[in-house]
Amino acid sequence: MTAIAGFGFVLAMVFGGYLIAGGKFGIILAALPFELMMIGGAAIGAFVMANSIHDVKHTAAGFRKILKGSRYHKQDYVEILSLLYWFVRLAQQKGAMALEAHIERPSDSAAFRKFPKIAADAQTVALICDYLRMIGMNADDPHQIEDVMARELKKLREEELHPSHALQSVADALPALGIVAAVLGVIKTMGSIDQPPAVLGRMIGGALVGTFLGVLLAYGLMGPLAARLKGVVEEEAKYLEVIRAVLVAHLHGNAPQVAVETGRKMAPSHSMPSFQELEEQLQALQIA
Repeated sequence: MTAIAGFGFVLAMVFGGYLIAGGKFGIILAALPFELMMIGGAAIGAFVMANSIHDVKHTAAGFRKILKGSRYHKQDYVEILSLLYWFVRLAQQKGAMALEAHIERPSDSAAFRKFPKIAADAQTVALICDYLRMIGMNADDPHQIEDVMARELKKLREEELHPSHALQSVADALPALGIVAAVLGVIKTMGSIDQPPAVLGRMIGGALVGTFLGVLLAYGLMGPLAARLKGVVEEEAKYLEVIRAVLVAHLHGNAPQVAVETGRKMAPSHSMPSFQELEEQLQALQIA
C-alpha cells in the first residue's frame, strides 16, 4: 500500500504547488481525457507489442507484489530453516535414502504437512525435492550441486524480474509519447491560427498537458513501480538462496546446526530470525 500512498503524495505535491502558485485546473481538466487516451493507449499498445501474452499476464500479476510487498517474512524463514534442518539431520543420521518417502510424495510427508504454507508453495517444494533427490542419487559433489542450483536460481530470478524491466521500458517511453501528444496538440493549434489569442493560448496549454502527463507518469508512477517490483523480486529471491545455502553446506559435511546457521545468514536483515529464535524453534521441532 505504500506505492498508492506515495503516488498520492506525488499528486498532492505537484498539483498542490501548481494551485498555490495560482495555476488554473480548467485547461488541464479539459485536455486530460484526450491526452491520457493518446499517451496511455499508446503505452499499452507498445507494451503489448513488446511482450508475449505470458509476459503480459506475468506483469499484471506483478502489481499484486507491488501492493503487498514480499510474501516472505521472519516466520517464513524460521519455518523453511526448520524444515531444512529436519531434512539434513535425517539425511545425516539415516542416509540420503531416508528422504525418499518425503521427496517423492511431498503431499503425504509429515515434514511438509508440519508447515502448510511451505507445502502450498509449489516452487519451493519442487526446489527442495529436486535437489534432495539429486543428493539421494549420489550427486554429492557440493561444487556441482551449488553450480546447478545457482544457475537455476539465476534463471528464476531473471524470469521474475522481466515484469520490472517491462514496466521500466514503458516508463522510458512515456516522455516521448507525451511529446507525440503535445505535437498533435500543436498541429491542432496551427490549424486554428486564425482564432483569437485567448483561444490559441488555451489550445497551446492543452497541448503542453501531453508533455506534462508523459513526464509525470514516467517519473512519478511507472518508474517507481518498476523499481518497487524489482526490490520485491530480489528480496523474495533470498528465500530460495537460503535453501541453496543450507543444502550446499550440508553437502560440504557440516553439521545440521551449522548448515542451518549458514542459511540463516542469507535471509534479508529485517526478516532474519535471531540465533536464539531459530534455536528455540528447532528444539521444539517434532515431526513423526
